[in-house]
Amino acid sequence: MRQMRRWFLAAFALSSAACHRDASPSAGDYLFVWAGDSAGTSSDFLGVIDASPSSPTYGAVVASMPTGVAGTHPHHTEAVLAANSHLLANGFHAGRTWLYDLSEPRRPRILTSFGDLGGFSHPHSYVRLPNEHVLATFQYKADSATVPTPSHAHEASAAEAAHTTGGLVEMDERGTVIRSVSASDSAIPDRYIYPYSVLPIPSLDRALSTTTDMDEANKKATSQWVQLWRLSDLTLLKSFALPPGPRGDEHEFTGEPRLLPDGKSIYIHTFNCGLYLVRGIDADKPSATFVKGFEGKNCGVPVLAGHYWLQTVPETHALVSLDIADPEHPREVSTLKLGDDEQPHWIAIDGTGRRIALNSAGGGTGNRLFVIGFDPASGALTLDDRFRDAGAASAGVSLSQKTWPHGYTGKAIPHGTVFSR
Repeated sequence: MRQMRRWFLAAFALSSAACHRDASPSAGDYLFVWAGDSAGTSSDFLGVIDASPSSPTYGAVVASMPTGVAGTHPHHTEAVLAANSHLLANGFHAGRTWLYDLSEPRRPRILTSFGDLGGFSHPHSYVRLPNEHVLATFQYKADSATVPTPSHAHEASAAEAAHTTGGLVEMDERGTVIRSVSASDSAIPDRYIYPYSVLPIPSLDRALSTTTDMDEANKKATSQWVQLWRLSDLTLLKSFALPPGPRGDEHEFTGEPRLLPDGKSIYIHTFNCGLYLVRGIDADKPSATFVKGFEGKNCGVPVLAGHYWLQTVPETHALVSLDIADPEHPREVSTLKLGDDEQPHWIAIDGTGRRIALNSAGGGTGNRLFVIGFDPASGALTLDDRFRDAGAASAGVSLSQKTWPHGYTGKAIPHGTVFSR
């Protein structure tokens, strides 16, 4: 009887601990991966991976929640999980957004979904505002031509000339529109403006947006444009172009803007692997200066961590850390090379500021998800060798030929990936 009682108490303690951990996980205990079937035939889904280094199942899939819709091209999510543990995620080619409740990480729920809003279609990026509203970029006017599917993204088509400039939408997280405004600017003759990402700066009553068209068949839209807005009423103040870099095309395809520690200067990366410093937004006299170029093209999502800029560089299969204490002269301090079969694209940082999640977002044959250690004092990057599939010979969790709890088995193409809070 005593032995049985000890066993019962031990089992009860383990069960209670598991329940407590699930209800109140520590920051970064889970990774949420927004992904789709590479064949486009099974439902897109949000996967949940155990990311607690102390867990015996570190790196294992623990949950998944399908949308019930296939082939939407899961793309951007919010860059970080919201304070209420909700996450907006877009299926870009379907122009559809899903709102997930991830407050119980092992039991993800879909709260709602929505499509066109405020007269615009194909949302791309979402940023939470201090008033709990969401500021989102929508690439096209709602009556524009449909975006080609990924398999046709590089084929010329009549849709090239059919897109109409989208805009910004301020809304609540469930898609109720507060206000919306077109990003069209008559001062730009060709009007190749397709809102891509946006950086709200409430302290200055400003926002800055970039303009890359997700339709790669639109060869004419080189998207060197950046737009400055008054945040309080979404009035467009100015559109300006980034200047070419030494190679001549680093300014094309403007990507992700990030506010620097001084609270008024901005770094903007481009998909042609340029890095630009923007100043003067507080005086409505913005100027842009080329400060750094990376190898190749198609440089992906960056992260700003203190006075370090972390940049994915697919050409070198690497994540690069720059010290930007002097923003006019960024200095490389660490480079972490992954396998030659990886093309790093998406990264996100956890709440401690010490761990980075990185995936290739469908590029490269490796198709692995990595956790990378980051030293906020030195900027050093180190691969977390323990984050791997059970029995695997190398670091990283493969997203190919994995069985997910909702029943999908196959090659999952990831994109937006964020840590739990």
